[in-house]
Amino acid sequence: MTRHTRTLLISAAATCLLGSGAWANCPAVTQADMAGVAAGSYPQQYDLADFETAANCKMEFSSNPEMAALNAEILGNPALPALADRLPAEPLVVVPYDSTGKYGGTFHALSNATEAGTSDFLSVRHVNLVRYSDDLQTIVPMVAKSWDWNDDFTQLTFKLRKGHKWSDGAPFTSADVKFWYDNLALDSKVIEKPKGYVLVADKRMEVETPDAETVVFNLPSPKPGLLASFATIYAQAFQPKHFLGQYHPDLNPDADALAQKCGFDTGLSVISAYYGNSDWTDTPTPMLNNADKVACLGKGTYPTLESHIYVQETTEGRKLVANPYFFMVDTIGQQLPYISRQDELYANDNEVRLLKLVNAEVDYKSQSLTLAAAPLLLDNMEKGDFTVQLAPTIAMPTFSFNVTSEDMAKRALFGNLDFRKAMSLAINRDELNETSFFGQGVPKQFVAFSPTPSFVDSALEKLYAAYDPDAAKALLDGIGMIDKDGDGFRELSNGSKMVLNIQFATQGIGSEVVELVAQYWSDVGVQTTVKEVTPDEYRSAQSSNQLDVGAWEKGQPTAIVMGNKELFVPPFENYFAHRTGMLWAEWVDSKGANGVEPPAWVKTMMADADAFQGANPGSPEQAAAGARLAKATAENLLFIGTVQAPNVIYHRNALKNFPEFKTQSYEYYRTLPYMPAQWYLSE
Repeated sequence: MTRHTRTLLISAAATCLLGSGAWANCPAVTQADMAGVAAGSYPQQYDLADFETAANCKMEFSSNPEMAALNAEILGNPALPALADRLPAEPLVVVPYDSTGKYGGTFHALSNATEAGTSDFLSVRHVNLVRYSDDLQTIVPMVAKSWDWNDDFTQLTFKLRKGHKWSDGAPFTSADVKFWYDNLALDSKVIEKPKGYVLVADKRMEVETPDAETVVFNLPSPKPGLLASFATIYAQAFQPKHFLGQYHPDLNPDADALAQKCGFDTGLSVISAYYGNSDWTDTPTPMLNNADKVACLGKGTYPTLESHIYVQETTEGRKLVANPYFFMVDTIGQQLPYISRQDELYANDNEVRLLKLVNAEVDYKSQSLTLAAAPLLLDNMEKGDFTVQLAPTIAMPTFSFNVTSEDMAKRALFGNLDFRKAMSLAINRDELNETSFFGQGVPKQFVAFSPTPSFVDSALEKLYAAYDPDAAKALLDGIGMIDKDGDGFRELSNGSKMVLNIQFATQGIGSEVVELVAQYWSDVGVQTTVKEVTPDEYRSAQSSNQLDVGAWEKGQPTAIVMGNKELFVPPFENYFAHRTGMLWAEWVDSKGANGVEPPAWVKTMMADADAFQGANPGSPEQAAAGARLAKATAENLLFIGTVQAPNVIYHRNALKNFPEFKTQSYEYYRTLPYMPAQWYLSE
């Protein structure tokens, strides 16, 4: 072929492709190769019109060839319509990391159990109105197409995507957001106590829906961090009104009768069965033990906007298939997700989980791994054809004492600040770092914010964090806790025996950390025992106020603190995290009618949290309130810090478009910033 002939052929092809100056389909733009296409308004993604303009193309859409078969597995779904009737008018265009992917395959996940060690896997399919991009600094659109604040942060308006649909094909509209807020999040019949992130200075917002694509949150006072809450929280700011709403008695007078036809007691019991009695998205579905009821209702699990939906559930695990109505596409118009199926297996034994990772039976894992697992995994990387990242963490292992213990002698002891100081000084953080974290961590005190912002006095990170067993012993002597019977362990000031019983779950803290800390406390004369329990057992004991010691990771970036007041209100986190002061919480919830009144510094901290959240981000007022929160947290040692160290992120090399994580972190909701919908399997 001559050079002239090649030129003619290329010219003819170009004419065919370009037409009036645009590609027939859009170029395979990736983050690795933008092909000369200018970046959009937000990193790593575009609105459709913006991408077509930037790439000078007209996008043609395509779908997973398995989608009809996958859709057939979703109980209650109608026959699959054309792709044009499944995508929104303005799908979100995602720029893949390395390459546009291929369809198919099963993503194998590993969790501890239902509601235990599952947030890792939940995050792989999670969506919300907005999210943080992978720089962990920039909030970008997701389910919402855009947002707008008024000048004083008292009104937040979201624009949704026209034509967006639930996984069963029903329209997703602003009514689904209002239903979530008014009829679920704030309804005590559904969730007994509203979560901190749905309130503004303990007051409700008002949600307006002027049209199907517009949602307006009217706030009683400024709360700029509300947007960051939507970008990080596990709970989604929308639920399917067309399905759940028919069982809500405030919306349907026949809700109970409708539910009773399928064997439920009330309409609210249907909502509880699907949505749970909290905002956690990982409660078992009725598929588990109620096949007849599920068949009657016509839904296996309630419709979702996530990338995948449940189709099977047993006591051993769950199976999901791709959502046929998912709202994202890649740069050549392929509907995401690429991966057809997800298969979640439960393994509550840490050794079993590690063996499965070594054998490359899992595609991705991060939660419930500790740095102690790194040597074994690193030694087997080449053989197993997987990769191990050691990523920075936001959280660190922390300990707390049950300041409202049912045992009155222990309550008095744990509530004594000198005791908490002694227990902090007794911890050899440098040795703990070398032994448990291979010297990779930073010993420090817990100061409420992580990473530590500039408005926090860095000296607080060292407060009561130096190893000083003699000072610890002196403090214990000073509160009358001495060894009276000569057995090497101290008794309470009244002479009665005192044993600290630490229960822990490896989902929340490494066994090697707990065992060393227990030894340090025993070394200064405070007899301490250790027992490993399941996460559910730990949470149950915590909820019933039966723990002596709380042991769980804790981390609070500024973005989270801006939107979630519960971090500074007893019991200082939610059911799935590190809580203490359960009877203080009862007092706060009952407005003083029940429980135990917390000390003045706790009440001041609650007020400072309101001040911090209500101030303009970066303002002197916010900095001052944040500094007070950090000072109160560190000085009162309600949570005792240990060592902040990197942690393990595992993925099989066949899982593509998998980036370097900036943090191994629950706080930004694990994988959410790294766009798992564009991951794909090469084999």
